[in-house]
Amino acid sequence: MQYGICNLSIVPLRDEPADTSELVSQVIYGDFFKILEQRKQWSKIRLAFDKYEGWVDNKQYVEISEDQYKSLNKETPKLSTDLVEFIEDENKQLFPITIGSSINGLSLLKHKYDGHSIDRIIEKPNIIITAFTFLNSPYLWGGKTPFGIDCSGFTQMVYKLNGYKLLRDASQQATQGEALSFIEESEPGDLAFFDNNEGAIIHVGIIMKDNYIIHAHGKVRIDRLDHSGIYNVHKNRHTHKLRVIKKVI
Repeated sequence: MQYGICNLSIVPLRDEPADTSELVSQVIYGDFFKILEQRKQWSKIRLAFDKYEGWVDNKQYVEISEDQYKSLNKETPKLSTDLVEFIEDENKQLFPITIGSSINGLSLLKHKYDGHSIDRIIEKPNIIITAFTFLNSPYLWGGKTPFGIDCSGFTQMVYKLNGYKLLRDASQQATQGEALSFIEESEPGDLAFFDNNEGAIIHVGIIMKDNYIIHAHGKVRIDRLDHSGIYNVHKNRHTHKLRVIKKVI
């Protein structure tokens, strides 16, 4: 088995080994992974954080040893909390990184970082404060950064920045936590999931107080939440049908 670590800011994780293939997620700086299959130009990987799989360009990561992988996997994640910061390599070149990047591998990559970071679990009320950091970020299928993010990437990154693990896709996240019967039982920081006409979970957002929800739909935005789902006051209609509310924390 081979292993790797992302040494660049935002690397596409694709469904198939081609630049034109669908973006299924992103590998951000410091993410480390197992290499399941390696071809001439592409590698299929499984991320250590959430076990998500996809294809990355071989030019966009650095190989590491099994011992280095295991060592990183044992450490408490240390994450950048600045919206955008820079790391410096051994040649004094600067590389931008985004909020939520892991800096556990700095010494391994021979990089320096002097920005803000966090390496502990934060109490649940901070979930909403972190969510506001991403407010107005544009929607991007497969995105995980303030420069483009999808609904489950948004919830995953917000929880990650507070020391909690969520799986990658909305349907996967819906399997986590304890289901609540009514909105009134929820509290800020809980997750609301929404389905389509076939009953498949297709959307997720973070519940706020007073029946509001923050979620990624066109952009990270705040809308009303009721027993039917998400109500967009500008469109004067419901945009998402509520399926279940989950308390993960």
